[in-house]
Order: sequence, then structure tokens, then C-alpha cells
Amino acid sequence: MKESTSPFTGLPADPAPVLAVKIDNASKARPHTAVEDADIVFVEKVEGGMSRLIGVYSSQVPETVGPVRSAREYNVEQLRTFDRPALAYSGAQAGVEDLIQKSPLYALSNDTFPSGYYRDEGREPPHNLFLNPDKVLDAAPDASLSSDIGFRFGDKPGGGEPTKERSVKYPSAETGFSWSEKEKRWLASFDGKPATSTDGERLGGKTVVIQKVDMPPSDFQDPTNTTPYIETVGKGEATVLRDGEAFETTWERTDETADTTFTRPDGTRMPFDPGQVWVVYEER
Repeated sequence: MKESTSPFTGLPADPAPVLAVKIDNASKARPHTAVEDADIVFVEKVEGGMSRLIGVYSSQVPETVGPVRSAREYNVEQLRTFDRPALAYSGAQAGVEDLIQKSPLYALSNDTFPSGYYRDEGREPPHNLFLNPDKVLDAAPDASLSSDIGFRFGDKPGGGEPTKERSVKYPSAETGFSWSEKEKRWLASFDGKPATSTDGERLGGKTVVIQKVDMPPSDFQDPTNTTPYIETVGKGEATVLRDGEAFETTWERTDETADTTFTRPDGTRMPFDPGQVWVVYEER
């Protein structure tokens, strides 16, 4: 019997329900819990030019994840690529919450499903909300299973540019990656400091995608800061980091239910290195 492979990591894994978790990335929210267990980690810009994470879990489900924070309008369009995943988040503005609840996403926030969350009294609020993934997935029995979202995995192609470090800067946040020849992966940093888990493990991925996108103002605005809408449908440039090299590609996604493809200049699909994938949105 042929062994199943995760479409998210290229590693052995059976199809399993997909859980997306909105994760706090303010300095007081660090270190994170179980980001290292995600199949995919998205880094995105929010109000005030700060950064936030989304961890996508399917191949393995940790006992707890966090700290958990609020969702945004664009997450509906962004996460529809997974069909109908479970979405765990701390809440959202009234208009955004209504949009999320009316969407096909299996949305279970701390407001609507409080039994799936708990507060860590050893941390300062609001950076102390944590998720019990099993409880949320039990409450989302029809959550979609892992399936093709456009990633391809395989051997490193030719034509890459040797690269040791790369970073993406927002007005109030910086996400950096440095190539570790010893670990054969990209080690992550937040705001110039090593990104680590609560277990002390250095965070990072085998493949890092820096995806250049438009970020116009959202229709739903924070009263004090402009909320960006990250446009993940369309076409643009993307740099793929793997095996200590950078590859220039073009990304394309035709609609909110479509895959995102990454294509090399010769027209072939860009293969990722099997393992955890990080996708960092950079404003173009």
C-alpha cells in the first residue's frame, strides 16, 4: 500500500482535518507554543505595522497552541484555499465576526466556543489565551481534510542564488531567516531576536516563501490604526528560499477557492524542500 504524503509538507502523513490558528506575535506573546508543529506558518502584517502568525495544522495536532489572537477580514479569502478548515481565533470586530461566521470556514473563536480555550495565568493578558486543538476539531466534525493547495515538493533545481540571510520588514516588525548548514533549514528571527518555542526549540522551516502582495486598507478599520487587507488572489513575484539558495518565481491564484502556484521563469513549478513551509507576505 502506497504511503500517503502531506500536500502541505511533502512528508509522510495521512489526510486529516485542517486547523488554522491565529497566533499572537507581539513581543510579550513570545515564546510561542507549538508553532514548530504546524505544517505551514504564515506571517502577515496587521495594524500599526506589527506582525501576526497563522499556524496551519493537519499532519500532527499538538496538545496546545498559542497565544491566540483575533482574526481579520482577509482571512476568509486567504483560508478558503483549504476549502472549509477549522479556524481558531480570539474574536474579531463586529463586522468582521459577522463576515467570518457567514463564510464557509468552520470558525470557532473564544467568544463562540470558550471551552476550547484557556488562559495561562503566568502570562500577561491579552497575550495569554491558549487553544486546545482537539476540542476545537471535535466541535468541527466536517472540517475539510488536507488536500492539494498548489505546493510542489522535490529536489532542488538549478538556477538558485546562494543566500545566507533574508528578512521582511513591516513598519513595526521584522521577520528574518538565516540559513543553517548544520540543521539544513532556515532559522527564524522576530525583531532581530531568535524565534523560539516554549520548549526552547529554534523556530524555522525547510522552505520560506516571501510572497509580494498588495495590502490596501480593509473595509473594516480599527478605530486607531489602518487595518491592511492582504490580497492573496491575483498574481505577483515571490522569492522561494530553500537549501541555502533563493529562487525567483511568480505566484498566481485565480480565485478564493483556487490553489496558489509558484512558477519558475522557465515555466516549471517551483519544488519546495519537504518539511515545514513558512509564507511571509511582503507589501509590493
